[in-house]
Amino acid sequence: MDDKRRLILDQALALVDERGLAAMSMRAVAERVGLTSMALYPYVGGKDALLDGLVDLLNLELGTAVGDDLADIDWRRRLRALGRAVRALAHAHPSAYPLLLNRSATGASASWLTAALHGILHDAGVPAAEVPRLARMICAFLLGYTTGEVTGGLPDTERSAEPDAEFDADLADLVTLIELAAAGNAAVRSGGGSGTPSQPGRPGSPAGPRR
Repeated sequence: MDDKRRLILDQALALVDERGLAAMSMRAVAERVGLTSMALYPYVGGKDALLDGLVDLLNLELGTAVGDDLADIDWRRRLRALGRAVRALAHAHPSAYPLLLNRSATGASASWLTAALHGILHDAGVPAAEVPRLARMICAFLLGYTTGEVTGGLPDTERSAEPDAEFDADLADLVTLIELAAAGNAAVRSGGGSGTPSQPGRPGSPAGPRR
């Protein structure tokens, strides 16, 4: 990312962190970086493009937080680390974070979270045909839950007195779900079954994430 563009996006994100998303305008961001509003356009385009840039910046921050040193560790630990990093990002930038759900990322980092989930599911032994669907489901849970948590969108009756422990329990449920999908794939490869996982609610099927 161009240094000037990164500076502008960093200042835009800081502005949103301090004053909320409604306070962000081209003029307000320009004042923070010592430029005129028109001078921002070559770097970030208009306001819509600036918002898209914030989505890209949040994805970059998430990738940096998780890092590259997780590639060689067990997929279960990688999933938990990824989930906790997503939640930490939400709490670090509660005003900007909902943009990850509301806007499509277009930058080089746009598919980072999806790619990370695909890698985890592949290493877990999930059938290739099932990887996109499971990745979408897990991504929807991680982004949806954490957005609801920082915006107050989760129903009061479902809030826990120990949110950290509850989130870890949800991650454990996701691990169980992935293990079930991988077990079905292993059964097919060994000729021991049809490979069709049990559906939630049927005997012997683990519970899905607690939502």
